[in-house]
Amino acid sequence: MSTNFESSYHFCQLAHPLLKASGNGSIVFISSVAGLTHIDSGSIYAPTKAAINQLTKNLACEWAKDNIRTNCVAPWYIRTSLVEHLLEKKEFMEKVISRTPLERVGEPEEVSSMVAYLCLPAASYITGQIVSVDGGFTVNGFNR
Repeated sequence: MSTNFESSYHFCQLAHPLLKASGNGSIVFISSVAGLTHIDSGSIYAPTKAAINQLTKNLACEWAKDNIRTNCVAPWYIRTSLVEHLLEKKEFMEKVISRTPLERVGEPEEVSSMVAYLCLPAASYITGQIVSVDGGFTVNGFNR
C-alpha cells in the first residue's frame, strides 16, 4: 500500500534534478495539523502527516546545497468538498469553532495564498518550516 508520504518522497526524488537545474527550487508539501497535535483523525492519518512534516525538515537540510527550499503547509478545517459533509453538522461545526481562536473554518484561498507565498522570491530565506494555516487551533490552550 502506497502512502501519501511515499508518493511525496518519490515525486521529490524525480523532481530533484529539475529543481536543482533551476538554481532556485521550492517544494511546498500539504500536511495537516493532525501531524502536529492530536485530533480525532485516527492512528494512521496523523502519523503519515507527521512523516511529511519531518520529510520537509530533512529535505530542507539535505537539498539546501542545491538551492532547493522545502516547506509545508498544515491546515486545520478548510471549507472544501472533502469536509463539507462534516461541517454541515451543527454540533461538529460548533466543536471545531470552539477550538479555533478565529472562530471560523478556513477558506481554500487562505491555504493557496500561503503556498504561493512560500514559492515566491520573497520567501527565499524560509526553508524547513511547517506553517499552520489553522485560525490559531494549534496554539489554543485549555479554555473553560
